[in-house]
Amino acid sequence: MTIESLYEGKNIQDYYIGKVTQIYRSNCVAQIDNLSLMTDRSKFSSSFLPNTINNFVLVDSTVGVFLGEIFENKASRKNILDLSSFGNESAGDYHEICIDTIALMSPDSNKFELAGFKTLGITDKVYLATDEAYKIFLQSLEFANLEEAPLPPFATYLNRSQADVTLRPSTLFNRHLMCIGATNSGKSTTALAILDKLVTSKRKALIIDPTGEYRNAFADDEITKLTLGVDTSISPGKVSMEQWEKLFEAENGNQCAVLSEAISSLRYMKKIGRREHYSKIGQNIEEVQENIASLTNDDTDFHIELLPEQIQAESVKEPDRDNNYNFKYSYDVLKANINASLIQKIQYQMTDTKFLKFFSNDPGMYNLLEVIEDFVHIPEASLYIDTSSLGASEGIGGMVIDLVSNFVIAQDNICPFVFFIDEVHRYAKSRYSDKEYHGGLTLLAREGRKKGIFLYLTTQNPKDVSPILFGQIGTLLIHRLMLNDEIHAVESHLDDYSIKHVRKLNQGEVILTSVNLLHNMFIHVNKSDRTQYNITPQL
Repeated sequence: MTIESLYEGKNIQDYYIGKVTQIYRSNCVAQIDNLSLMTDRSKFSSSFLPNTINNFVLVDSTVGVFLGEIFENKASRKNILDLSSFGNESAGDYHEICIDTIALMSPDSNKFELAGFKTLGITDKVYLATDEAYKIFLQSLEFANLEEAPLPPFATYLNRSQADVTLRPSTLFNRHLMCIGATNSGKSTTALAILDKLVTSKRKALIIDPTGEYRNAFADDEITKLTLGVDTSISPGKVSMEQWEKLFEAENGNQCAVLSEAISSLRYMKKIGRREHYSKIGQNIEEVQENIASLTNDDTDFHIELLPEQIQAESVKEPDRDNNYNFKYSYDVLKANINASLIQKIQYQMTDTKFLKFFSNDPGMYNLLEVIEDFVHIPEASLYIDTSSLGASEGIGGMVIDLVSNFVIAQDNICPFVFFIDEVHRYAKSRYSDKEYHGGLTLLAREGRKKGIFLYLTTQNPKDVSPILFGQIGTLLIHRLMLNDEIHAVESHLDDYSIKHVRKLNQGEVILTSVNLLHNMFIHVNKSDRTQYNITPQL
């Protein structure tokens, strides 16, 4: 493609800037010949600001058309008003721009590629890039399969209001996507804008919403909606022991062991058809152990509302063996005191009646895992799960995330889908230890891509996310960040220019950086018309 074809239908001289006068390995300097382009205010718009920086330019070279970005704009005259005069320039006067060369379009190609070792030359002509050239550049940025249909436009290039950002799903999601930003930076708006394009283009999405912010964003005929504890439940027997520990935030090995023993005891009582806790005081030790050992892999269900009483019943000890051969359990005050804090946590969780409704076998409610199993095998179907009715506790939300993550990764013949989790920092790191909190989410980040499960996460602070999970993210949407440690967490994904501008981003403005792109993108996300409950009340 030639330089003339890029300005088809336009007068190319209206976009002419000047000629290259100095060349370096990664950039060049051009002297301005067309001063009228810099001073004619009638030509200035949100797309064309030639007297500033960050504009894209095209350089007509013998090896093709180079795309460059202006990073310095300078004039030698002390009186800047003299730049509008012609014919009386002194010998030392000049007006220069410094251009960072980004990509090259060869004469036999219609897209931009990395320039490699090719460079432009002295006296090559420089032109201000048009919106059409921006669009070609955006289309050239992606490494994704060209046969894949792109998502509808969800953003525009900053300072180029007419250049829509249309990216293919693989570009955004095939190495997982994370949206980062401080409060009120536009993070939730960006999340909904992309979810909107996924759902409307019939791509599959599984949405976990801990706050109910997106509950009315999608119509019932385009997405299946579940509300945990209201119309959806799960059998307690489907939850693993590790997930119970996370749910009730067991802090140490003793609490974990007691919780496990209590659940095993309740499983036995469910097996023999009794809806009560298993009292062990005065019971024969060998008989109790034989009863518990009789449990099979099918005996998983139990009555969760009896759990506090059962933990209290586990406060027993084996007596010292004496000449009377006493082999019966006796009450242990020390264990009872140790177990008290765990009982309080569980009782606090159970104060919400929706919690007990969620962990039940109510035939009148949807079964969470059955619905998800159907979802992963149905093309073009999306699923929304509202967890806000269960409370804002990290434990319950994290348990649901872990349960769903481990369940979907175990499925075969999955129809590829995007797994969206809002405010993931709530569930990705334990408050009580430095170890990995929810292994299911990390497992999805590592292995989910092979099965067609792509994560889309949002968080306010990347430092709150497990380093193991964050290390698996290949694409970032970065909104405004203010703290040094937050910026330090993402600086490996950004160049020097981007790092300096993270604090300057306005609401809705985003730096898109990805291993699937040739160059970082500064974009403004278009707000979706869908309903979203994220408006900040006025004082």
